[in-house]
Amino acid sequence: MPYTDQQLQALRDALAGGVRRVRFENREIEYRSIEELKAAIAAAEAELAKAGGKPTIRQIRVSTEKGF
Repeated sequence: MPYTDQQLQALRDALAGGVRRVRFENREIEYRSIEELKAAIAAAEAELAKAGGKPTIRQIRVSTEKGF
């Protein structure tokens, strides 16, 4: 089942409220952890971006230090 914008917003609202239980229309899902909820948000965002024709943006950050 593809994610909808409303489902993504419900996931974000749950994260902002610090709750792990989300209701989509007539379904209710309880995530085991906030990390699992964040992963669901990332998956929904990626799926919606792909469906909308937007490329997934990835960043690589490099950090260096001198060994002193």
